[in-house]
Amino acid sequence: MMLARNAESLYWIGRYVERADDMARILDVAIHQLLEDATVDVDRQARLVIQVLGLEAPDPDELMDVWSLTERVAYEKDSVGSIVDLIRSARENARGAREVTSSEMWECLNTTYNGLGDAERRARRLGPHEFLSYVKNRAAMFAGLADATLSHDDGYRYLLLGRSVERVDMTIRMLLSRAGDRVSSPAWVSVLVSAGAHDTFLRTYRGVLDAENIVEFMLVDRLFPRSVFHALRVAEQNMGDLEKRTSRVGAQGEALLLLGRARSSLEFLEPGRLLDDLQDRLLELQDTCREVNEAVTAQYFHVSPYVSWADARVDTEDHVIEESEL
Repeated sequence: MMLARNAESLYWIGRYVERADDMARILDVAIHQLLEDATVDVDRQARLVIQVLGLEAPDPDELMDVWSLTERVAYEKDSVGSIVDLIRSARENARGAREVTSSEMWECLNTTYNGLGDAERRARRLGPHEFLSYVKNRAAMFAGLADATLSHDDGYRYLLLGRSVERVDMTIRMLLSRAGDRVSSPAWVSVLVSAGAHDTFLRTYRGVLDAENIVEFMLVDRLFPRSVFHALRVAEQNMGDLEKRTSRVGAQGEALLLLGRARSSLEFLEPGRLLDDLQDRLLELQDTCREVNEAVTAQYFHVSPYVSWADARVDTEDHVIEESEL
């Protein structure tokens, strides 16, 4: 039986690393677009990126540009939810759960965190892409190490559950950023690029860049790992394995029910109608992510009031994003 604090740490490590990776991807694409298009309203687009990422809105009197956007999303150490803050939080959770993570996973997160300063200095000389590429590459390394060096037991399932729930939320944010655009808008392609899906999409749809196809691929594709449906299915499978309960009447925990309903709602969507009420559907799925997080926390991480962990104060600080971001 895994301690609740270790299970919670693994769950949040999965979420923090995935969020840092996805934020780096989204910011990288946004910066490229801002620098390429001289006609765009930089302040408006920068605020939209911050809104999409769920970060605190900047001061209305502050004029945002590419550099202040990068500062807010990537570099700020004292800003809750920045990329640096997310990696720090993942590292601190790994530090407190060394007995249930591999030494390679810890070394990866620790080295990643310690290398952020050098990556930032290079980025300030050469451009933000240097820092964002560093984060993306290190997140990919961590995912590979977790898969290869961690026993695929309950600890691994908590890590995958956290990663999958976060991936659903972040993919939804990518789609929401374009949900109000015209079907013919070329901006839809940014969703594919942000998710690292552009090449796979072109091979799947034979190069036809159509908004309906893009939404279909990112929302309900069964095989692409960053699609909402695929991430929901992975989360549901790991949640089911964690429950380990049999019941003749099919009674299930709330989190598993929520995941199953969300997956079913996408599985039986009528083809060709995905753009109808897209924003409402995405917001509903985002609410489901929040409810799943609350259900998982209540079911697995909350201990009896009379039990007190010595490091409870650290855990509270590490998980401050839970209330403000989800």
